[in-house]
Amino acid sequence: MKNIMVTGNLGYIGLVLTDRLASKGYNVIGYDIGYYEGCEIERFVSRVSRQIRKDIREVDSADLKDVDAIVHLAALSNDPLGEFDPNLTDQINRDGTIRLAELAKARGVQRFIYSSSQSMYGIAKSDEELDEDRSEKNPITAYARTKWEAECGLKELGTNDFLTVCLRPSTVFGVSPRLRCDIVFNNLVACAYTKGRIEVKSDGTPWRPVVHIQDVCSAYIAGLEAPAAIVAGRSFNVGIKNGNYTVRELAEAAGQAVPGSSVVFTGEHGKDSRTYKVGFTRILTELRDYYKPEWDLRKGGRELVELFKRINFTEDMFQGRSCNRLLQLKHLIKEKYIDQSLKLVK
Repeated sequence: MKNIMVTGNLGYIGLVLTDRLASKGYNVIGYDIGYYEGCEIERFVSRVSRQIRKDIREVDSADLKDVDAIVHLAALSNDPLGEFDPNLTDQINRDGTIRLAELAKARGVQRFIYSSSQSMYGIAKSDEELDEDRSEKNPITAYARTKWEAECGLKELGTNDFLTVCLRPSTVFGVSPRLRCDIVFNNLVACAYTKGRIEVKSDGTPWRPVVHIQDVCSAYIAGLEAPAAIVAGRSFNVGIKNGNYTVRELAEAAGQAVPGSSVVFTGEHGKDSRTYKVGFTRILTELRDYYKPEWDLRKGGRELVELFKRINFTEDMFQGRSCNRLLQLKHLIKEKYIDQSLKLVK
């Protein structure tokens, strides 16, 4: 496989993945509607051989010419965006994914790597680490539900000639030219850096799995390069050894990354019911020759602070639309760049 299409290549993860793939000698074809163009906090050089600027709902067979494999990142990307309009989430995250896969299969694309989500597990009913197959799926948001439904549809489409792999990343953190601060660890470090204080309104006890953006990209590449016998038709939780942290641990790690900052637990929201631990045995053992994570909270926290110093990161940048996806979409609607269905205004 030489020609890799990355959908959502202009987003937070997509820019980093595109760079990694190009560095490995792949020919990258980008597919992105461009919602977040102009949101970069650092300059970057595009490394795609061809850029398609289209809504994923409008993909056609011609777009997939000469594509050997697809890494499908494009989606309404978290729970708040998913609740923007649940019908849109169905159209983009589920229906758009299945339609893309059907076209890819018909076109002779060999592999389809799907960026799924651990949010499909919902609220865990025990302290046991969640397993890809045996653990109950209990999606409680439109985003989580559509990710699970898309996985089910993709597995039905999979054949020996059209290999599907579903990767379920932990909550991502780390540096990208199009940084997101609406995800937990990035948010905590940015808060410590710009305000000098992290205020946690829960009691800090809920568990959250997190993983660095570079390690997530390594997982997608593993999905492309591992033998079919290991990955075909399977799902993998993406994370690191001991990769589950309490909110307290995440906040304290963020505070340690910013010397002089403080961490305060107010507890005013009480105990957060959204707590879960995820197991990573499958990816760390069965894909050990292809997926070798290298990042932890301390290293990732230092990296974020180095970025903030380099670009003179401010509280306005932290709170602004460049780093917060829902604010950017609302801005695009207000300025009539997109309509209420999130389609580009012609």
